[in-house]
Amino acid sequence: MKLFAIKSDSTGDKALGYLLYYEKAKQFYIELPDNADEWETPLLLSSFVKRGKLSVDPYWSLEWVRQRIIPPDRQNIGSILRDNRLSEYDEYKLLVLAKGRCAQDDCYIEPFDEEELPAEIKQRLHYRVEEIVPIEDGEMLVFFRDGSLKRCDVKPLSRDKRFLPVMNDPALFSAARVQTDGCGITWGENLNIDSRTLYDNGIGIPLSLSEFKSFACSCIVDTDEAAKLLDCSRQNISDLVKRGKLHPLRTSASGYLFLLSEIRQRLWQ
Repeated sequence: MKLFAIKSDSTGDKALGYLLYYEKAKQFYIELPDNADEWETPLLLSSFVKRGKLSVDPYWSLEWVRQRIIPPDRQNIGSILRDNRLSEYDEYKLLVLAKGRCAQDDCYIEPFDEEELPAEIKQRLHYRVEEIVPIEDGEMLVFFRDGSLKRCDVKPLSRDKRFLPVMNDPALFSAARVQTDGCGITWGENLNIDSRTLYDNGIGIPLSLSEFKSFACSCIVDTDEAAKLLDCSRQNISDLVKRGKLHPLRTSASGYLFLLSEIRQRLWQ
């Protein structure tokens, strides 16, 4: 993961936000500080501050990035890429080359280490989603990084009319997926609910046997499934286990059982 502070020439060294880039997933995610000022926050992101949202989902984070780089349909894009020694259009590389600067404002990005993340941002990472189990009537079990399990009624959290097909179709609803690094849940482009909203609106529950079975069916994979997801061989999976890079829930003569979330994290790293 690559980390950048979003700064502005007009506000000095103050960080107006934090841009996270997951290299393997090729996905951007922006976190805004607790004391974010609507009038100082970069345009587009300021609308999130106004609504009391400090975590900007991947869709709008990418839109912010796209506003700061050359569009892919630029007439001379081929020569621009060649001049910058790029073999293909890459939002991340173009953003870094320009240091996040554009003609619309005086903002720029500055790389920094994960250890430098403010405590408030690190705290938010505890509320990230580890796993989900859709159940019924627009509800799902959500396992969070802090170890808690909550039952979330998603219907009130998705009042936007674009969610209607998902909420009215159990099959579509069950197709929800965890976003990169647990930032939230998604049903596709711009149909997202962030992790903190789920956390704040969920109800903590003890895990029942039936719910545990649902969890096991949805969130546990065997050696063959893990190898397919990681695009490697069974031998490579065994090697990852031996080196302590994967931690099986169960080991038998036929192979291993893993949490899907751990396998997914290997893809994000």
